Amino acid sequence: MESETVDGVALETWTPQEVHDALAEGQIVLIDVRTPQEYMFEHVVGSLLMPMSFFAPRYLPSQGTKRIVLHCGSGVRSEKMARAAIAAGIDKIAHMGGGFGAWKEAKLPYMGTDMGTGAPSMVNPD
Repeated sequence: MESETVDGVALETWTPQEVHDALAEGQIVLIDVRTPQEYMFEHVVGSLLMPMSFFAPRYLPSQGTKRIVLHCGSGVRSEKMARAAIAAGIDKIAHMGGGFGAWKEAKLPYMGTDMGTGAPSMVNPD
């Protein structure tokens, strides 16, 4: 995990493996900021959807026991939304470096779409 200070707040960048492990252990809330279409086509199981176009930091869940980690396709949108969350007063926020592309490159499990049937299909199951 890398960290940088933005307006006095630590903005963490997590690797896909760190996100996978923390999600599996129930330590984080993973929020996907991609479009609904991207999410429907393929997504990390257990992630919540809050598209960038509708992103409102005030609606983020409480971080009493779980850290919020944002992710997108490449890491660009999630970093932008993490910075917006910090600007809105959120003092604990992280994003996944490299985004969903890095997740797939690391061969971590996700829900995809079977192109033959259009049905959901697990890819790289644990």
